[in-house]
Parts: sequence; structure tokens; C-alpha cells
Amino acid sequence: MEKLSIDRIINRIKNEQCFEAVAFDYSFTIKIESYVPYACAAIHDGHQFRKELWDNCIHTEYERWYEEDPRTKQMVQSHPIVIAGCDSRFEYDLNRDPDHAVFETAWGKQLWNKALPLSVKEKSLQKHANFYKVVSALIEVLERKFGLCVVYDMHSYNWKRWDREVPTWNLGTINVDNNRFGGVIENWRQSLSEIMFTNGIKSTSKINDTFMGNGYFLKYITNNFKNTLVLATEIAKVYCDEHEQIIFPEIVHIVETELRNRIPKHAMEVYSKFKSETL
Repeated sequence: MEKLSIDRIINRIKNEQCFEAVAFDYSFTIKIESYVPYACAAIHDGHQFRKELWDNCIHTEYERWYEEDPRTKQMVQSHPIVIAGCDSRFEYDLNRDPDHAVFETAWGKQLWNKALPLSVKEKSLQKHANFYKVVSALIEVLERKFGLCVVYDMHSYNWKRWDREVPTWNLGTINVDNNRFGGVIENWRQSLSEIMFTNGIKSTSKINDTFMGNGYFLKYITNNFKNTLVLATEIAKVYCDEHEQIIFPEIVHIVETELRNRIPKHAMEVYSKFKSETL
């Protein structure tokens, strides 16, 4: 892995070079082992929280971890193209638009003791902007090379906070073209439902049951690239104890192993079905 500037990362993508890098400010990582018609993202995987924010932040380290999506990068790390956030969403949220990416409150609780200076906000928003410059370059190249692509947008959610039974997997689809992609979306839901867990964990999957797919990452790609399907894929945090802050590595391993085969199989199905539309 190299440390690269945003311009150098974009230049390598435009030249279809394979590389693995961390951004110069350590805000995100990107890996491209080969150019294929799909990519994986784990934008809420990060937990970094820069030191100048520590004393001003009301939320504890655990409260921040609780709302992040730990280990989602690990779940998709075996795939050829992976982009993942390194910073906590409590510094800036990559799944919110720039006007709302830096929180004032978070999950009903004031986040800062004192309002953030503009210079501090701008530092975070520049990281947000840089990430999307790279995302734009990546999707542009994949669409140009293949005609279309699929982005598996990996997230997790706290299932224990719900007062009803919720699915192990949820797909948020209200902001994608369901008339065009409804069949392959259902195929992805069905594939996820077939994943078998240990420890008595159920394997269920639903569409728009807990989350609808309103994230900025999905909307940004969907609004700017007409031939890219973003699948906002949420796993309930059955792979950890969300109250004790303990990760269950054996469950994470199951997810990673299952997705290693299921994602490329599904992506190739989508590509085979729709590639003629883009020729």
C-alpha cells in the first residue's frame, strides 16, 4: 500500500492502473486489483477521530463506535475494487451531503461542547469532497470500460434498538431504478437470505424494511451515473455485541467468506443482463 495524493489516485484510475493506496491525509483507502464491472464500498467502517476534536466532543468513544459500521471493510476486502472510509462519521459523514456531513447533533444528543470553528469544519469537508472526487473518477472509468457497473454499498445497523423483529439483511432501494433493476435487486436479496450463520443467528433478508436507501453515497452515484446500480446492503450487527463493544470474528469470517462468492456471481449476472443496453 502507498500513500498518495488525491490527484495521483485519480490519475492512476483514469489510466486504469492497479494499485492500493491510502489518501495522503489517511481519510480513506482504495484498492484496485483489477478492473471489473463492480466495486465494494464500506464508507462507515472508519473509527479515526482527529485529536483536535477530542476535548470538544460530548459523545464517548463507545457511543461513536456504536453508530459506526465496524468490520464492513473486512467483509468485502477480498474483492478486486474496494473503497473504504478511515475516519469516523462523527467527524464527517460520507453518507450525507456536504451541507449536513458535519453533525451538530447525533442521534438526538448534542455532539459538541462548543460550536466548531469554520476552519475545523472546512478541514473535514475537504476530506468529504476529496472522497467524492475519487468515487466520481472510479465510476466514470468503470462505466466507460464496461457500459455499466454495480456498487455494493456495505453498512451495518443496530438491531437491538428496534422493538420488533428485524431482518439480518436489509436492502434500501427507494432511490434506484426499480423498474429497470427490480429483478436483480430481488436476486441479491434472495442470495443474502441463503447465507447460513452459526450461534443460532437467523438468515433473513428484506427490502426497505429498516432502512430505505436514502444515503448520499447511493444518491450521488445514481444521480450522476445512469448505468450504475448501487445496492445499499445493511447487515444487522449480529456479528458483534453492540452493548459490550465486542466483535465476533467467527461471524465476520462467515460473512466475508460468503460474500467472496456471492458478490461476483451476482455482479456478473447484472452485467450479463444489462450490458447490451449500453452498447
